[in-house]
Amino acid sequence: MNLSNSIVGIAKIIGGLFLLLILLGTTFRTVPSGEVAVVTRFGQVTGRVLYPGAHFILPLVEDALYYNTKKITYETSPTNKMVDSNADYKDLPVDTNTKDGQPVDISYTVRFSIDPTKATWVAQNIGPEHAVVEKIVKTESRIWARNIPRGHSAEELYTGTGSQKAQEAIYDKLKTIFETNGLVLDTVGIREIIFDKTYVDAIKMKQVELVNVEVAKNQAAQEEYRKQQRITAAEGQAKEQELQRLTINDALLRKLWIEKWDGKLPTYVGGNESNLLQLPR
Repeated sequence: MNLSNSIVGIAKIIGGLFLLLILLGTTFRTVPSGEVAVVTRFGQVTGRVLYPGAHFILPLVEDALYYNTKKITYETSPTNKMVDSNADYKDLPVDTNTKDGQPVDISYTVRFSIDPTKATWVAQNIGPEHAVVEKIVKTESRIWARNIPRGHSAEELYTGTGSQKAQEAIYDKLKTIFETNGLVLDTVGIREIIFDKTYVDAIKMKQVELVNVEVAKNQAAQEEYRKQQRITAAEGQAKEQELQRLTINDALLRKLWIEKWDGKLPTYVGGNESNLLQLPR
């Protein structure tokens, strides 16, 4: 009987210690660096925020919602490229149309963080982190990533001028929305716009034709330049000959004769004495 009482007593002590450990476990909270925790009491947000470090809460009464205040990345990309992504949240690209009706798939990245000073409001009005991503980041970014490119032509998006403007417009739209919902928007980036293959082939063909036109223009310009050179040279030669014709006299003939002289001294040049050209000896 005494042995049985002892066993029961030991079991009660062990049970009490176990219960105490459970209570201590539910009382003690550690908040890692880069996170905050919002305390709830019976499921209701209390407004108390726990910052990185060790904290105590009421056992069985209070709990905590944890929020990552570091940079969080939401990214859309084709299925075959998702395995290479290091994003925290991954999704499929947005499908939309350009201003001139070309279908496109847009892959983009949104990097943001939860404002720790607004964590209580986020917990009260939106919910935990995955709800923030689903209700705000995903929903809003996909809406504007679909609507804004529709204001640009396919050519603008293909050449990059339109994609840069679309990216900036999406950022401007999301920035205000994120701030209103307790988020800090870091960056928005359109990484890839995938066009229909038929359109891409047509664009490549057009580019080839434009290159050929430019080559033909350059060749025509070169021929025209050579033609003008020949004309200029011919005009110069004609003017030189005309000038020589107008300026030929005895002195010029004597000069030309001397320039052609081979060094041998003839005794006379000409057919009669009156036309003799006396040369120095």
